Order: sequence, then structure tokens, then C-alpha cells
Amino acid sequence: MILSAPRLFGILALTVLAACGGGTPTTEEAPTGPVAGYGGMEDGGFYIEPVDPALLTIAQRRTEVDFAGDEPVGSLVVDIYARKLYHVQEGNRATRYAIAVGREGLSFTGTGVIGRKAEWPSWQPTANMLRTRPDLYAQYAGGRPGGADNPLGSRALYLYRGGQDTYFRIHGTIQNESIGRATSAGCIRLFNQDVIHLYEQIKPGTQVKVRSLAESIKAEGPYMDDGAGFAVSNTAENAEAVAEAAAAKAKAEAQATEDMAKADEKAAKERERADRKRLRECKAQNIDEALCPPLPEPEVVEQEAEFIFNAAISELGQNSGDESR
Repeated sequence: MILSAPRLFGILALTVLAACGGGTPTTEEAPTGPVAGYGGMEDGGFYIEPVDPALLTIAQRRTEVDFAGDEPVGSLVVDIYARKLYHVQEGNRATRYAIAVGREGLSFTGTGVIGRKAEWPSWQPTANMLRTRPDLYAQYAGGRPGGADNPLGSRALYLYRGGQDTYFRIHGTIQNESIGRATSAGCIRLFNQDVIHLYEQIKPGTQVKVRSLAESIKAEGPYMDDGAGFAVSNTAENAEAVAEAAAAKAKAEAQATEDMAKADEKAAKERERADRKRLRECKAQNIDEALCPPLPEPEVVEQEAEFIFNAAISELGQNSGDESR
């Protein structure tokens, strides 16, 4: 395809703007070097990749914090709105983990218990995943064994209530960049390094509390998504940053669209000129307009198009001369 520099820039700009890629929480600086506890590691015959330091702001790192809830020591508290998981410790303290929350993670609130746990768990897509994206998940309908490419990651904790599996899971991930965000599928994801740390401390029967929205707001205050999709406190500062990011994105998209339109207009004019040149050259070679070779399709790169056209003109010119003798 023949792409002018402005059009190429426009396409690239829209591609970047549409991507759900990197980024860090709006108001925090990410560390510039490795973070202890998040390096690469061998486990169970598989290699766990290190977590990119750019993803490990203070809010994203495993850390011990004050905890004012009334849940018992040793229990887990999952906040799907603030996207945090707490392991309650003594002395009004807790270990806090950053989480990603998938669609299945929104289906449960209240209290349950860890019914079972698994290392390098197998995975099977849900009926909803098979129905909505058969192109992605149909091949795994029978299940996928545990491993470094399994969506459940290195560990899984299975939540039960009343002796029944709730299909609510706390598990690892193969998408570190999703942690701290809402995701289209899955339950509660942690960095693999974090879920291993948690797994080693949790026994079957551990109580799990999943907060409602009202409980989340009471405990954490209101939350919102920042420009990169991370859950952050809904403060005036963060709201202003999100508004500025949205305005900048809209401006960039508008500029990219304008550049593409101008590039298309320029390309159309250049093709008109090329077509007039084509007819002149055919006329100079005594080639009838109906037999004049057409311009190559736009998918052909510019240099190749010129070569093909000139070669065709030359060949027809020679043939025309033969016929005239």
C-alpha cells in the first residue's frame, strides 16, 4: 500500500490510542529499577517472568498496611471496586495485594471460604466465554493444563459457599499489565509472585469476604479509573488528570483523522496526475487509449508500481511498432 508520511503517522497514532497497553497510575511514579519480591523465578518446572518495574507503583506492590475492618485475623478481604485484596494480620494490620477484576469477579459478594487450592492449576473457559468468543476459546473447551501459558497463572484459590463451588477464583496471571485494571474475563488476578506469596499462607477453610460497593466506599472511599485504566481514589486531582488525558486523546485522535483525510486527498490527486501521465505516454508510443495499461493497484509499493508500469508501456510500444510495419 502506498502510504504518505502523514497518513502513516495517522494510522500509527490511532493504533496507539486504541491500544489497551501500558501505563501507570495517574498520580504515582513507578520505580526505575528491579523491585524485591517481583523478580523472575523457577517454580514447579516453569519460569515466571519478572514484573516490569513500570507496573510496580506503591499501590501495585505487595505491602503491609493499617487495616480497620472487623474481619478476623487470617481472613481475606477482596475489594473489587478499589481492586485490592487484604490478608488480615494481627494488630489491625493487613498485607495488601493489587488485583485485576474480571467479569466473573463481579458475580459474588458476601462471605465464603477457600474450598481448595492448586499449584499451576488447569483452566477451562466458562460457558459465557465460549458463547461470546468461540474464536478464542472453543479450542480449549475441554480444558487447558497448568503451565506458564495458562490464564490462571501459578496458583489458584477456589471460593466455596455452603459446600458448593462459587466459580469465584483468586489466581495468578499471564498478563501482568492487567493488574490494577478491570478485565473482560477471569475472576481475581494477582501477579504470579503475589499469588504464590498469598498461597503459602492460606489454608482451606480460610474465610473470604468480598465487599459490596457500599462497603468498599465506607472502607476505601470512592474510586475511579485513571487514564490508563487503573483504579485510583476519586479525588479532584485524579479527576483533573483523567479529564486532561481524555482531552489530549481526543485532540490527538482528531489530528490523526485530519492527517489521514489530507493524505487521502493528496494521494487521490497524485493518482489523477499519474493517470494523465499514463495516457500521454501511451499516446506517445502510438498505443490506443483502450489498450493503455492501467495504473497498478494502490497495494503495490510506489517503486514497484513505477517499474511495472514502465515495463508494460515499453512492451506495448514494441508490439505496436511490430504491428505497424
